[in-house]
Amino acid sequence: MIVAATQFAPVAGDVEANVRTIAGLIGAAGADGARLVVFAELCLTGYEPSLIRDTPALVLSEDDGRLEPIREACRAAGAAAVVNGPVHTADGGTGITTLVIGPDGSLLTRYDKQHLYGVEAEVFAPGTADGRFALDGVRFATATCYDNRFPELAERAAADGCAVYLASSVLTADNDSFQKVYPVRARDFGLYVVLGNALGPNEDGVGCGAAGVWGPDGERIADAGPEKPGHVLAEVG
Repeated sequence: MIVAATQFAPVAGDVEANVRTIAGLIGAAGADGARLVVFAELCLTGYEPSLIRDTPALVLSEDDGRLEPIREACRAAGAAAVVNGPVHTADGGTGITTLVIGPDGSLLTRYDKQHLYGVEAEVFAPGTADGRFALDGVRFATATCYDNRFPELAERAAADGCAVYLASSVLTADNDSFQKVYPVRARDFGLYVVLGNALGPNEDGVGCGAAGVWGPDGERIADAGPEKPGHVLAEVG
């Protein structure tokens, strides 16, 4: 299976603009043969926890109409998309939530970030369950940014038969995850690790791109570089 790891600079607080960008990237990656397209943490709003806290209208529902262009893009491209944003939880809170939208536009799974970092704990509710889904016979696990610092998530994914670990993140250039987290998770647990990252300024700093994929031996097999928005492809599974 071919997957695409993406990067772009979200517009802070503008869900509609970000959805348009995401839909366009799904179309472009699908045209290049991608069956799954992976995006950064909080790509729907930008990584702006304080803005999300102060702007309740930015919080989405699973079936939110604002996401329809993404569903349409998935159907048109025949590709699934892994998108992340602030989403209402069943008990009235807000999760940092990954929504996996299938090639038919349906919701394949939802995953709420389990390990919150810094100010996130003041705004969001932590998730309590691991994220899993299957596509074309390949089993995937989901994780979000700081989650990846906890190796037990990847360990459970491998034990549960997952071949690919999807890491939606927002990383700056000085973050050591590129050396000490993503390749290590791949190598230690025999997983493909797919990183969707952000570009541009956000509440945490400046996203450095370098979205891409590590193989099960821990070696980079795709790297989008530090500046240009778009996607890179890799074969996984």
